[in-house]
Amino acid sequence: MNWGRPARPNGPVVLLALSCLVALPACTRAVDGVPQAAPAAATPTSAAELQALIVTAVPSGLPRLRDDEVDPPAGAKTVEDIAEYSRDPGHEREVLEEYGYRYGWERFWGERDSGVLTSVFVDQFDHRPGAAAYAVDLARNEAGHYGAMLAENPPDLPGGCHLITMEAPDTDPQLTGPAALVWCGHGVFSVSVTVVADSVDVAEAELRAVLAEQLDRLPPR
Repeated sequence: MNWGRPARPNGPVVLLALSCLVALPACTRAVDGVPQAAPAAATPTSAAELQALIVTAVPSGLPRLRDDEVDPPAGAKTVEDIAEYSRDPGHEREVLEEYGYRYGWERFWGERDSGVLTSVFVDQFDHRPGAAAYAVDLARNEAGHYGAMLAENPPDLPGGCHLITMEAPDTDPQLTGPAALVWCGHGVFSVSVTVVADSVDVAEAELRAVLAEQLDRLPPR
């Protein structure tokens, strides 16, 4: 199988969450609890600095995949890279610029034989509203693509998170088994975690642990 990001709907991301752009506090909420890792002292100013904040291992112990083992390659992402995932790169580029997209980083862990997979995508924006809008719009588009129920701001996840779980996705060759996917706005960052595992419960447990560590590594909201 070819590792890669989950399939996108056949078209560009649409800027849906305009209410978040003008009323951000209504789109997120504070998170209680003690961070498990010291957050970054400053916001990254380059993709290279962002890379240093991405989780380096996952609780399942899956082996890290080299960036060039993934198609399209993981690692650093630019507006041009993300736009090329769309059938209309020109329009997608304009939409990303509306969000204030700066750069991102993707990292994967997995086993080819079993098809289990964990991935983390972190994207950085010029401002909080753009990051929050990007996260919610991707989540809604993906839920529509998979025909899955979207849980927006579920009570057991940080504010600004959007979750879908699926027993047996059949519309995406990258998701070969039970899966859990989450998108969260966190300050000027959008964080996405995808897990394919032996069961939805296992996938959700991995997702929650990876998400918690990744959010703890980023600068506070």
